[in-house]
Amino acid sequence: MSKLYSKYLELKKNNPNKIYLFKSGIFLLAIDEDATKLSDELNLKVTNLSPDVLKCGFPVSRQEHYFRVLEAKHIPFTIIDDTYGVVENYSDYMNNVKLKKIIDEIININFDNITFKEAYEILLSTSNLLKEIYK
Repeated sequence: MSKLYSKYLELKKNNPNKIYLFKSGIFLLAIDEDATKLSDELNLKVTNLSPDVLKCGFPVSRQEHYFRVLEAKHIPFTIIDDTYGVVENYSDYMNNVKLKKIIDEIININFDNITFKEAYEILLSTSNLLKEIYK
């Protein structure tokens, strides 16, 4: 039994009514019963994770769209992402993703080769992004 499937079974014991979406690379995947339900609700293709386990998912690049659809249909879901752990609220998850992007951009600044104007633009952009997150 895979680690992912074991985690899924553990989570389903605690709350069988939720769909658990596991971040796997550039996809968010639902497995087993959740895959079938996700497929029915979002018209997504079901494939095999293993010979005995189904999977269904969507690319991370489309996650905001699918999160909104799930919320509009009042389908409870939880995101499991190794970077952020178990996230119950998709708004928090999206804010964490945005914050990580901001931090990554700051970390990658070459402070030995930046003009005052470029530094100001980075600070202004960062400030605007943070205001968007914490409005």
